[in-house]
Amino acid sequence: MKQIILSAAALLAVACTSSEEAVAQPVEETTEAVVAVNALSEAEVAEGWELMFDGAEIKNWRNYGTETIGGAWKVDDSSLHLDASNKEDWQVQGGGDILFVNDEGVAREFTNFHFKVDWRIAEKGNSGIMYLVHEEPETYAYPWMTGLEMQVLDNGTDSTEGHPDASIHKHRAGDLYDINACAEEVVHLAGEWNTAEVILKDGHLQHILNGTVVVDRQLFDEQWTADVAASKFHEFPGYGTFQTGGIALQDHGDNVWFRNIKIKSLD
Repeated sequence: MKQIILSAAALLAVACTSSEEAVAQPVEETTEAVVAVNALSEAEVAEGWELMFDGAEIKNWRNYGTETIGGAWKVDDSSLHLDASNKEDWQVQGGGDILFVNDEGVAREFTNFHFKVDWRIAEKGNSGIMYLVHEEPETYAYPWMTGLEMQVLDNGTDSTEGHPDASIHKHRAGDLYDINACAEEVVHLAGEWNTAEVILKDGHLQHILNGTVVVDRQLFDEQWTADVAASKFHEFPGYGTFQTGGIALQDHGDNVWFRNIKIKSLD
């Protein structure tokens, strides 16, 4: 009789433990999902990552060459959204390219860094992630005149038409714009989220899109000088020569969303 009672008790203990584990697991997954959006995990904090957008308000971003940010840049569904409903020429009225700055409004500059962001683009949309931007608006009217760009684009599919730039070599999503084409096509469809990374360490550059290294090269050497000279940027003296600079997001006149924007200095 004792043996039967003990066995029953053991089975009850196992059942209770299994039930507790089954309940605990979804809670842990839910917590991780919340942390993953516009927040840093404890591990990321320990590694030195810095959040550049909290998903609630636009802080530490302003238009290139000004002290304010255009009203077309909005917080939408925990994302930094360029509302392109009032397009004017090739940019948005009240939009403009925006630059990451410190609390005093001065552009934050990086030399060796690891940058990450999630982005999604509207159908037939175009935007960009610029880095090593040198802010000197009297000489360079736009950040892309000095900063390198990881292209953000709707490439389209076999059955859907993307942005016109998708038909141009070195102008597709993930490319080092007009200089290096992606080694592999891994971009998601328009309206879907992509994760982009830019890693620059001692002049060695990588573009990573959705976990795949799509551009891998050395900057600031003879080959780099030749590649810049062969690109559309040869007409801008100084382009591609600044080894320290800011991070900017582009207004190219189309709806685009950014979230989970973060950076880690590698110095």
